[in-house]
Amino acid sequence: MDISRYLEDSSGYRGEADRVFAPTDAREVREIVADASTRKVPLTIAGAGTGLTGARVPHGGWVISLERFREIAIHRGFARCGAGVILKDLQHSAAQSRQFFGPNPTESSACIGGIISTNAGGARSFHYGAVRRHVLALDITLMDGRALRLTRGERVDFPFEPIRLPATTKNSAGYYLQPDLQWVDLLAGSEGTLGILTSADLQLLPEPPAILSGIIFFPSDNEAFAAVDAWREFPELRQLEFLDEHSLQVLRPSYSGIPSAARAALFIEQNLRSEDDEEVDAWTSRLSEQGAFEDESWFGFTAADRERFREFRHTLAVLVTDTARRNGFPKFATDFAVPFVRNRELHEYYKRRCDELFPGQYTIFGHVGDANNHINLFPADAEQARQVESLMREFAEYVVSLGGTVAAEHGIGKSKTDLLKLMYSAGEMDAMRHVKRHLDPDWLLGRGTILQA
Repeated sequence: MDISRYLEDSSGYRGEADRVFAPTDAREVREIVADASTRKVPLTIAGAGTGLTGARVPHGGWVISLERFREIAIHRGFARCGAGVILKDLQHSAAQSRQFFGPNPTESSACIGGIISTNAGGARSFHYGAVRRHVLALDITLMDGRALRLTRGERVDFPFEPIRLPATTKNSAGYYLQPDLQWVDLLAGSEGTLGILTSADLQLLPEPPAILSGIIFFPSDNEAFAAVDAWREFPELRQLEFLDEHSLQVLRPSYSGIPSAARAALFIEQNLRSEDDEEVDAWTSRLSEQGAFEDESWFGFTAADRERFREFRHTLAVLVTDTARRNGFPKFATDFAVPFVRNRELHEYYKRRCDELFPGQYTIFGHVGDANNHINLFPADAEQARQVESLMREFAEYVVSLGGTVAAEHGIGKSKTDLLKLMYSAGEMDAMRHVKRHLDPDWLLGRGTILQA
């Protein structure tokens, strides 16, 4: 087997491994785990490789790829999925029964095991919450050889110390150690370090009768952020995404319909009772009140419209990655979030520092409804790359000072373990290590991810 494709993820983070296994069922997983435990060989769990923090990248030892766990069974209210099921396949299968998976992680080629292991968010987590909330059951193999089916409501049965969490609507930094902790909540977001997830039951929701979607353009960030403040509490608004001036500039060669005077945009979706819902007419006055480009904004009701707008947003992410690749340096991107009341404060800090140091070499876009905009920086030479690394650390420290998180939806992985220490005290880090040692005393599973021994 060619193991090279298992030795990196989408961030470009690279590692090494001695062997790669691709088991076909949970029994084979248990056999590999038993062998690794006896030999004291580190194990790393690999999904689709779309992660951005190196969690699936091995630091030696063996890799267990779950790519063959592709079964999907759609039921009323939930889907039973193998860990290797691709998100877009779940979404397509659910749609056949007029159901959908509430969260909408941006990378549709991610696998189910991956989005659970990072407690992924995405655009619709603004309304539906992150993936953890939608996990109903997990099939897990632990490092002591036990294979467990854990359902929502089952409490963790060993002692642990709760830790404080940031006052953000999204967080995927470290272990979720809260009072009355349930097994599914602990394992979701643990990034493959506490057990090996082979399948999951995920909650499905009935499709709404109608959905209004739109790309709304504004003359400046100020108007866009004022609209976010005014609109965020509207009933059944399920998506609220932001694109800054530089993002629109990246997109203009591909989309001639972007207004020439637009300097910011919001991507919205709202569940409706019907296409005649009074909410539809209300948007006319809302756009006018917030100074949006009413006649030049885009709206639609159909699935094709939603896909067209989603592709607009996805194209931006692709072009940003291409820009970084052409420059010959990694894409430097944040996954920070702050309490919503500090949303504009963080944005203004980002803009000021980037305009001072890297004018025209950045974009800001993302999940503004969760105060989780991503900033992407494009250094042009080695000296700028070093400056960007320092700036990323500065941003992380500032975010934590505002009560935020250094990992809102992508996890800590191996590349951000130093940032986790900014968020949590030494005692809280020890509380996480205690849980890790309880479930993996030899520290074999996901070595180097989230915590150091």
